[in-house]
Amino acid sequence: MADILMLLASGAEGHHAEPSVFGLDTYQWVALAMAVLIGVFLWKKVPGVITGGLDAKIAAIRAALDEAKTLRAEAEALRAEYAAKIAGAEKDAEAMLAGAREEADAILAKAEADSKVMVARRQKMAEDKIAAAERAAIAEVKARAVTAAAAASKALIAKAHDGEADRKLADEVIASL
Repeated sequence: MADILMLLASGAEGHHAEPSVFGLDTYQWVALAMAVLIGVFLWKKVPGVITGGLDAKIAAIRAALDEAKTLRAEAEALRAEYAAKIAGAEKDAEAMLAGAREEADAILAKAEADSKVMVARRQKMAEDKIAAAERAAIAEVKARAVTAAAAASKALIAKAHDGEADRKLADEVIASL
């Protein structure tokens, strides 16, 4: 029994034989297989397909960025336009208020007895005009901002929402019923 254990122990320390085909070892077959695989990839032009796909994605991203820059420029222009309108409305309001005060002073000089009632009435009218002008300017600014936002949203939704997305949405609605 000791002899068998000695044989097994000496066999475990030894090296096992590597298989070889046509005189090539396993590492040479692996290298040959890799060379053939790389050759097939080059023959089928796989790198060109990969770079073409990446170039298409880059072009799509670049187009989206250009569109975003255009939309931002339009939004900045609208913001500047409405800021100028608001500033003009404030100047007009100040001019209206100044005119109302001058008119009130002239009326005060004419008739002091009726001037208090008339001054209060004229000043209220001027403030109402100013408030109405401010409300109209703000309403116009809001309406234009809403119109611009709706147009931009419509363009973005139309671009990102195609027929397939419509079908998917309709299927989801029908499934929820």
